[in-house]
Amino acid sequence: MEKIHFKSEGLNLVGHLYYPPNYKEGKQYPAIVSSGSWTTVKEQMAGLYAERFATKGFITLAFDFRNYGESEGVPRSWENPSMKIQDIKNAVAYLKNLPEVDSDHIGAFGVCAGSMYTLMAASEDNAIKAVATTASWLHDAEAVKLFYGGIEGVQGKIKAAQDAKRKYAETGEFTYIKTISTTDETAAMYGEYDYYLNPNRGAIPEWSADQFAVATWEDWLTLDPFPSATKLNKPLLMIHSDGSVLPDYTKKYFETVPSKNKELVWVKTDLPSPMHQFAFYDQEKEVNLAVEKTSAFFRKVLH
Repeated sequence: MEKIHFKSEGLNLVGHLYYPPNYKEGKQYPAIVSSGSWTTVKEQMAGLYAERFATKGFITLAFDFRNYGESEGVPRSWENPSMKIQDIKNAVAYLKNLPEVDSDHIGAFGVCAGSMYTLMAASEDNAIKAVATTASWLHDAEAVKLFYGGIEGVQGKIKAAQDAKRKYAETGEFTYIKTISTTDETAAMYGEYDYYLNPNRGAIPEWSADQFAVATWEDWLTLDPFPSATKLNKPLLMIHSDGSVLPDYTKKYFETVPSKNKELVWVKTDLPSPMHQFAFYDQEKEVNLAVEKTSAFFRKVLH
């Protein structure tokens, strides 16, 4: 693995580039860009999957989106979907220019919210030849009400974001809340979500549990990825379960995609929704399943 830098709309983004164990200089390899859940950094699920895919013969890239980790961009910890989609496209463009990458054989992979951004990027960027998702978070205006306090909760968060953006424009000061808390109900994620609370899992020093830009809410809650499904005419693999988040939404997106080369893998679980979601972030059984299925898929379609 080597640390790399690339530009996205003038900002310096930092990534980890993983090489297959049998890498030979002078040979070209298919490549994969790996993206993790919202608010996350490259050392979490994006890097875990990228490292595993590299062992299967791919050159892989996990990177910090702008506003996160070692990458540039302000406000910090601002989850902005349109920016993240553009960053994925620029990560693909970076890979495409590497002499060791077969530029006609680049795939994109996403976990949770990274799936949503990856699908949207793939629907717009011809350089992405195939796309795969695991435990995809896909929402619309109705779905966000279920998670964020109904219509009043959603409208309140959008107004808070607009106020935060106005304050930033006028004073240069950012407004933050906690990313996760078990006691503070205003946190972006409020509850006993072990992945983000456990230092042996996702609560790593590179990630911030205390900094979530309130400006995020407007961009996040008004996003609708479903129009992109009709434009996604390329190989697609989606891995999901009834115990993961919003299972019907993944099915709906999959069914809308016009590609004839698509596969939906439905994993059996006894865990209730959305608790199985977190297993796909780092648990050996689910990660191994996703890596095996996705590697086989990419090997078949990126040839």
